Amino acid sequence: MKTLFLSVIFSLLLSPVFAQVVSLNPSEIKRLKIEISKDEKTKKLYSNFKKNASNFLKEQPNPVDTIRTEGLLKGNPKKEKTSIALRDMYKIFALALEYKINGDKNYLNKSVEFLKAWAKTNQPNGDPIDDTNLDKAIEGFDLIKSDLMDNDRLLISDWLNRTALAEINSKRMNRNVGTGINNWNAHRLKIVGEIGYALNNQEFKNWTTDRFKKHIEVNLNADGTSLDFKERDAMHYHIYDLEPMLKLALLIKRARGENFYTYESPKGASIKKSVDWLIPYIEGEKQHEEYVNTTVKFDRDRAKNNEPGFAAGTMFEPLLALPVLKLSVYFDKKQSELLSKINVKGKDWEKILNDIKFQEK
Repeated sequence: MKTLFLSVIFSLLLSPVFAQVVSLNPSEIKRLKIEISKDEKTKKLYSNFKKNASNFLKEQPNPVDTIRTEGLLKGNPKKEKTSIALRDMYKIFALALEYKINGDKNYLNKSVEFLKAWAKTNQPNGDPIDDTNLDKAIEGFDLIKSDLMDNDRLLISDWLNRTALAEINSKRMNRNVGTGINNWNAHRLKIVGEIGYALNNQEFKNWTTDRFKKHIEVNLNADGTSLDFKERDAMHYHIYDLEPMLKLALLIKRARGENFYTYESPKGASIKKSVDWLIPYIEGEKQHEEYVNTTVKFDRDRAKNNEPGFAAGTMFEPLLALPVLKLSVYFDKKQSELLSKINVKGKDWEKILNDIKFQEK
C-alpha cells in the first residue's frame, strides 16, 4: 500500500498534463461549440443548459460529511439530507462545462468553490452505493483540472484519492460473497476507475481493470442473466448492475484500452450477452414480474414503505432500461432503433455530449 500511496501523490502532481478521458477534451469542446452554432436542436438544448448553469452561480455549496443513501428507506432524514446535497454534483459539472464553452472564469471559480467545499467536508466511507453519486463531480473536476491553482487541485485530488482508497480498502470488498461480487462491486469498480483516469493514477487504473474481468466472471452468467437478477428477481437490479459496468467499459474504451463489452470470461459470460438478454424484455416480447422471489429483505421493506416500483409482482417497465440502452448503443449500433423507439423524449443534452465523447475517431 505504501507504493500505491506514493504513486497517488505523484499522479496528483502530474494529472493536469495528461489527456482527458473522463470528460470532454479540448478538441471535443471545440466540436461541441461548432454543433451548438450550427444545429438548432443542439442550440436550444444548450440554451436550457446555460440558463441552469447561470442560476448555479447564485447558489452556495451544500456538502455533507458523509453521503448516506445505501440501505435507507425513502423519507429517512439522512437519505433526504443527502439527496438534497447531491444536487451539487450536477452543479459542479454544469459550471465546469459552461466555463469550457464560454471561457467566463466566474463559472470556473464557482465550480472550484463547490469542489473545494466537498473536498474539505466530505469524509469517504467506502460504500460504493453512496460514492457512485460522485460521477458528475469527478467529470467536472476532469474538465477543469488543468485550469486549477496547484493548491486547489491537490486539495480536490486528495479527496478523490481518499474516496478511491476507501473503496479499495473496504472490508466488504475483500470477499467473494455478497457485496464483494454483486452490484456494489460494479459501482465500486466504476468509481475507482473514474477517479483513476481523472487523476491519471496507473495503480487505480490497473486495480480496476484487473478486477473488472473477475467481476464479469462471478457476476454475469453465460446465458446473459446476472447474480443480481437471480438474487433480487428484478430487472431493476440487472440494469443497476449493468449500468456502472457499461460506464466503466466506455471509459476504458475511450482510453484506448481493452473492449470489455465483448470480453468473455472463462465461463462464457460477457456484458454484451447480459445486455442482449435484456432486449426482449425492453421490446415487450417477454414480461417480468419484479421482486416476486427476491432474497433481499430491503426489497420487501421498500415495498412496505410504498416506494413506487418495489411491490412484488410489479410489471417491469421497459423505460427503466434506458440507462443501459443509452450506453450500450456506443458498442452496438444495432440498438439505435430500439433506443429511439423507447426514448420518447428524443435527443437530449446528455446524448449530445456522449455522441461527441464516444464517436469513432
